[in-house]
Amino acid sequence: MPYVEKGMQVGLFGGSFNPPHAGHALVAEIALRRLALDQLWWMVTPGNPLKSTRELAPLKDRLERSEKIATDPRIKVTAFEASYNVRYTADTLELVKARNPGVDFVWVMGADNLAQFHRWQRWRQIASTFPIAVIDRPGATLSFLSSVVAKTFDYARVDEADAPRLARIKAPAWTFIHGPRSPLSSTAIRNGKSSG
Repeated sequence: MPYVEKGMQVGLFGGSFNPPHAGHALVAEIALRRLALDQLWWMVTPGNPLKSTRELAPLKDRLERSEKIATDPRIKVTAFEASYNVRYTADTLELVKARNPGVDFVWVMGADNLAQFHRWQRWRQIASTFPIAVIDRPGATLSFLSSVVAKTFDYARVDEADAPRLARIKAPAWTFIHGPRSPLSSTAIRNGKSSG
């Protein structure tokens, strides 16, 4: 796990990054700026229970590619979940919380993931562990309002103007952050439909 100090605001940006691309870097940069983060952990997962492992590049390759793309020194590329043999996000967040008392974390995710978030293992627990920042992605700007998660936690939505203090708000709390969007997609890149 990357080194942090008490009082820091840290974003947790997890994914398979298969492959990582400039769209991921844009989400990370928006999160750093708009959430007033001291660090952002770019967490390259060993696998994804909702995706086929046949098409997953080796963890080492995804980690190296992520390090080349994530150039901001506040971004810490890590694959610590593999060391702890963690499979589900809910377990990762519990581990992070237990090992880093006094640090304010926020889960960062692209809006394109919100539609299926309710399919994640123990998704309600995830939403109740750390606040969530949903970063705008192409095609997801309006559809996020109809997601199961947005409807379930509509009472916990924080105004986008308050995003810099989101990490310090007790979960459940979430916000949607508008901003520049990249059309890049890992799936499209793997299928040869996109450059980058």
